[in-house]
Amino acid sequence: MKTRNISKVTQGITEEQFAAAMERYAAAEAREQEINKRIECEVNDLLEKYEDELLCLAQGKQTAFDIAQSYCRENKAALFVQRRSIGTVHGIAGFRLGTPQLKTLKGGNWNKVLQQLKEKLPDYVRTTEEPARNLLLAHRHQDNVAPLLVEIGVQVVQDELFYIEPRKAA
Repeated sequence: MKTRNISKVTQGITEEQFAAAMERYAAAEAREQEINKRIECEVNDLLEKYEDELLCLAQGKQTAFDIAQSYCRENKAALFVQRRSIGTVHGIAGFRLGTPQLKTLKGGNWNKVLQQLKEKLPDYVRTTEEPARNLLLAHRHQDNVAPLLVEIGVQVVQDELFYIEPRKAA
């Protein structure tokens, strides 16, 4: 696992200090991996221990949800006259309005809608112009693009990042 740390640069470090820092870093990395592995094993053991019970509970909840939903849909006119929810000793059930969304009418599609919008409600048609940075970056070495980059006011830069990869203990 590559670890990247960006930190304040200190001047005048000796070779011994560098070697000691690398040793501390590698030891901390190894211990960190050891702890994470132990945590992962313990979590997996707990998940296995409760897996069957959680599955049964999930199935039971789904069955109960379906029954309650069917009852409320069948009796919607009587139960939800004044409010969108009903309370019971064990909780609240009800209907919420979802997030508003647009759907095309039967037989329509968004291309037809776009054409109609252009004619009747042009303020509701988006037109965005922006540099295709990904294409410029991908084609930066092409003969027709490379010489024009500076001319249009763009340069390609790559930051150099320092990293440490500790050796794995055998």
